[in-house]
Amino acid sequence: MGMNKTVYIAISADIIHSGHVNIIREGAKYGDVIIGLLTDEAIASYKRPPLLDYDQRKALLESIRYVSKIVKQSTLSYADNLRELKPDYVLHGDDWKTGIQSDVRVEVLEILNEYGGKLIEVPYTSGVSGSELDQKLLPILNTPDIRRGKLRKLLRLKPYVRVMEASNGLSGLIVENVKYSDPKTMTVKEYDAMWVSSLCDSSFKGKPDIELVDLTSRINTINEIMEVTTKPIILDGDTGGKLEHFVYNVRTLERLGVSAIIIEDKTGLKQNSLFGTDAKQVLEDPDAFCDKIRAGKQAQVTRDFMIFARLESLIAKAGMEDALMRAKKYLEAGADGIMIHSKEKDGSEIIEFLRKLREFAPAVPVILVPTTYNQFTEEELHEFGADIIIHANHLLRSAYPAMLHTAEKILECGRSKEVDSQIMSIKEVLALIPEAKQS
Repeated sequence: MGMNKTVYIAISADIIHSGHVNIIREGAKYGDVIIGLLTDEAIASYKRPPLLDYDQRKALLESIRYVSKIVKQSTLSYADNLRELKPDYVLHGDDWKTGIQSDVRVEVLEILNEYGGKLIEVPYTSGVSGSELDQKLLPILNTPDIRRGKLRKLLRLKPYVRVMEASNGLSGLIVENVKYSDPKTMTVKEYDAMWVSSLCDSSFKGKPDIELVDLTSRINTINEIMEVTTKPIILDGDTGGKLEHFVYNVRTLERLGVSAIIIEDKTGLKQNSLFGTDAKQVLEDPDAFCDKIRAGKQAQVTRDFMIFARLESLIAKAGMEDALMRAKKYLEAGADGIMIHSKEKDGSEIIEFLRKLREFAPAVPVILVPTTYNQFTEEELHEFGADIIIHANHLLRSAYPAMLHTAEKILECGRSKEVDSQIMSIKEVLALIPEAKQS
């Protein structure tokens, strides 16, 4: 190639469109184009995992004649690649001066300054955008097959999976769309999946959490959430019910596109675990529970669906050895992972359990629900050994006090003017729900 100048362009290229081709063609005017292709993990750190994996995306880009070379870019930050390759130019659309990318832009300019490289910003190609294409893809991303497989994909691509409770279409929309841009790490944080909790589902229906709300009713809730969202769903399956019923339920959930069910090893009338030993907690015979897991795994049709075994030994005060014995058995019976539950506030028994579990099950996904030990950050829980972290009931617990306060205030004042400042306007409510665009 001789003394040709080099031009560095970073892209994710999940969906290659004319905007990408324009930028690459523009870059070729200045020298040999090196593409910094974002890895699947890097893309998953700020938006949904890519539809096409790294090798497929690389193959597509290699077929564009203006491209000289493709290198991996493993973070949103360009720093490592720029310092190693020292390209003469970095090329980017001028749309990155605002938003999450603006911090990345500042860093790129600093590094180019170190060795005299130059930034070229080309006008953004109007009319095509990845996010608009994403909107058009929603119906496809929402088919049961694609949705069901998402949880396994996320477990592969992310350090850990962050889950929030959703109990109806509206809370589903919040979990689907809420984002936080973290300037320190140059990442966008969002929830990866939804937890459909039997406690919340029952509570929103005004019923006690004793497996009273049957699966048909739970499925209506799941459908309501699924219609307006695309993120994977983990279902709180209580005890899983009778083995003979569980087999059918697994197939039903799998067909709907649910990614996973968690069942707990308790028997008798289900009482919420957070009552602890105030309520009688009777553990299921571990071998009978293994039979249920085995039957569920044999019933499923796809490789995607997951059955997690939830251990109640620590809640029932049956001790650490009992919990570890059960974990070993359930995994041997085919459980895809373990959820360990504890209501001790200091988290020490969770940490001890994870340490001992990892001695014989180093790679099995483990779920934590840190409702009572929420002084730990997700990062810390991940360091202890958690792969999935579920915030299990926090939207319900914030919705009820807000509604109660409004109802009381209107009673007190005899009018609703006093609550105006604390509630959304009707205009905002109407804007909340996107109307289906006429095609």
